Amino acid sequence: MRSRQVIQSTTVLLGVVTLTWLLFRDDALRGSFHTTKVTLTEKLKSEKPPPQPKYKPTPTFTPPPIQDPFPSLATATPPPIPKYNVPKKGIWKEYGLEIAPPLVIGFTRSYPMLLQAVVSYITAGWPPEQIYVIENTGMQQANARGQLSLQHPFHLNHTSLKTLGVNVVQTPVLLSFAQLQNFYLSLSYAHEWPYYFWSHMDVLALGHENGFENLTPRGGDPGYKSLYTLCLEELKRTLDTDDRWATRFFAYDHLTLQNPKALEDIGGWDTLIPYYMTDCDTYTRFIMKKWSQLDSNCGVITDTSVALDDLLALYRDVNVTPKFTDPNPPPPPPPPAEDEPTKGEIVARDGPGPGLTDPIEYWKSLLGTADQMFHYKHADRGRNTWQSGQHGGQGEPFYYDNAGFTEALDVLTEAGKEVFRRKWGHGNCDLIGGGGLKFEDQWRVLKDFE
Repeated sequence: MRSRQVIQSTTVLLGVVTLTWLLFRDDALRGSFHTTKVTLTEKLKSEKPPPQPKYKPTPTFTPPPIQDPFPSLATATPPPIPKYNVPKKGIWKEYGLEIAPPLVIGFTRSYPMLLQAVVSYITAGWPPEQIYVIENTGMQQANARGQLSLQHPFHLNHTSLKTLGVNVVQTPVLLSFAQLQNFYLSLSYAHEWPYYFWSHMDVLALGHENGFENLTPRGGDPGYKSLYTLCLEELKRTLDTDDRWATRFFAYDHLTLQNPKALEDIGGWDTLIPYYMTDCDTYTRFIMKKWSQLDSNCGVITDTSVALDDLLALYRDVNVTPKFTDPNPPPPPPPPAEDEPTKGEIVARDGPGPGLTDPIEYWKSLLGTADQMFHYKHADRGRNTWQSGQHGGQGEPFYYDNAGFTEALDVLTEAGKEVFRRKWGHGNCDLIGGGGLKFEDQWRVLKDFE
């Protein structure tokens, strides 16, 4: 009986203690929650709103979409080239050459420009199977799969190029200009090329179809030599007469004959000088190591920033007028005041009208249009505005803002110029005459300019 009373008393005591503990705990939790709630509220009230990015103003003018300058390639084979430019099969063997000379053309942006360069070389007599287009876009397999639209800045139509009969080689990643040149060198090892030609993609190539004194008669006349034939002659002459040749320039390096051994001897292109000034660095090192660089003439290689509206003009289609349209035109000027007369520069962009049945006369119209292209590129707007002509591709694989890409290249270009100055301690390209520098002086001299 006594034990039962003790147990009951103990149970009641434990219950009172437990209830008291729970009440105190709930009060503490309520107080803690209240304190935390007040603290967070006060903190939120005291904090500033999160920062917001400031966006660049939306452009007030967007160039119109670019057009395919050779749409018929999608449905038909290309027409024949002028008869007098058709290369004789295996003609390179008649010059005692080791291999058929490859022509390498690098591509990053602006497909119409690339297509124009390729078609112009083909119609000037270069066998398409000896042309290698190097896709240097960084788009991985997107172009090979046909996943990029024409308005995508890095669009390249593999199918059309294969219809033309040329080879397409892809770089594994996007390369700078200097890196691309070293990639060409690597191709010479892989394919055992003892020599190769390379060309910029922003050119239009024409042979001397109207004849050129001491070089070739007029197209169609006995003894005529196409652009390709004159390149074969220069290559043979170089190999026969010069053991230390590095390059042969046709219109500076717009078209270049390259000796891989010379490039290897100077250590290749300096990839830390990725763009402008890298040519000066490389060509001067050739001179320092006693490798020759001479100018030669195989035709008219025109530096352009625009493509012909219809590349059938290069096939001398009498129904096509040679003319061009700027893929990235400047914004239109504001309308003149009511009392102000309209004024402005008029740029001629059309050649003669259609109906030129004589291929030489048609060639003259092409030559005149190419000259207009050259002067249009070297006018006040800048040489490389053509690179920003495409403004589409959003949402497609590997999309990269085109204006941002251009701005990034400008930054890399300026950085490369500074690398050049520090490497040589000299502020311009006159490294030998103006700086007294030798090959061994790279990165060893103090700067000689302020």
